[in-house]
Amino acid sequence: MNILRQIELEHMKPAIPDFGIGDSVDVHYLIKEGDKERVQLFSGTVISFQGSGTRRSATIRRLVAGEGVERTFPLHSPRVADIAVKERGIVRRAKLYYLREREGKATRLDPNLGKHQYPRAGKGSGLSKGDAAPAQ
Repeated sequence: MNILRQIELEHMKPAIPDFGIGDSVDVHYLIKEGDKERVQLFSGTVISFQGSGTRRSATIRRLVAGEGVERTFPLHSPRVADIAVKERGIVRRAKLYYLREREGKATRLDPNLGKHQYPRAGKGSGLSKGDAAPAQ
């Protein structure tokens, strides 16, 4: 096995919740203030994923007082205490950057009440060469 891959596997979190683009999530993030640490909640919509392995990160967007706030969280960081999925969304894109130009109710996504349609955060790269596309 490649030495870099072996080191990467040692530092990965054992379990990351199954979430994807368009999902509404709560990220519990450890904040250090002086000599104290506390957990701060960041709730929003997942608009993109970047990287792979231990470098995997997700960009979460939310609206605060009418202003859009985006934050990128490294998923395998020890500062990320927990990620809770509130609602799954139906999307047809891999990146939801178009939400940046929208305001108010226009930023809402349709909820997905059924099964997952596509590969999610903790899964592999998606379809292999022999697999068929999922039925719509």
